[in-house]
Amino acid sequence: MSLIKNIAAAAVTTLLSTAALADGIMVQDPYVRTSRPNAPTAAAFMVLMNHTDTDDRLIGVRSEIARKVELHTHIDQGGGLMQMTQIEEGIALPAGEMHALARGGDHVMLMGLNRSLAQDDDVTITLVFEQAGEVVVSVPVDNERKAEHGAAGHGAMDHDHTGHSDHCGHKTD
Repeated sequence: MSLIKNIAAAAVTTLLSTAALADGIMVQDPYVRTSRPNAPTAAAFMVLMNHTDTDDRLIGVRSEIARKVELHTHIDQGGGLMQMTQIEEGIALPAGEMHALARGGDHVMLMGLNRSLAQDDDVTITLVFEQAGEVVVSVPVDNERKAEHGAAGHGAMDHDHTGHSDHCGHKTD
């Protein structure tokens, strides 16, 4: 009986972790993380899968939870220093491929939050693709999740001092 319960639980978890599927684009395992309580920023992570035979590109993101929402990535500055920067050209999603928006790499940056985010809250994020159009995703807040293997601890970053002059008031060079 225990094996059947475990299989059923795994199936439910898999179904729940698939947040959205629209026009062949699947969003799996999404979550939002803040660096601390009452943080003015948060980051969203997920796996994007293109189940079509056409290349696509994530070209925009938006959410009513924040004044500004952008696609960001980390760039290695050497010596263990990482700089977060906006991805202006979007994120390529080739046909039949997947792309992880993960801590320490590409992600959705939510800046100027209009309310605090608590564990298990839900945030609605709209992903805009060149081909598939808009995909609306309900994303749970998970501040307790540990960084995945090989990913830098994005959640440990102080988002108030990331070097983004447009949302933290610190000038970058």
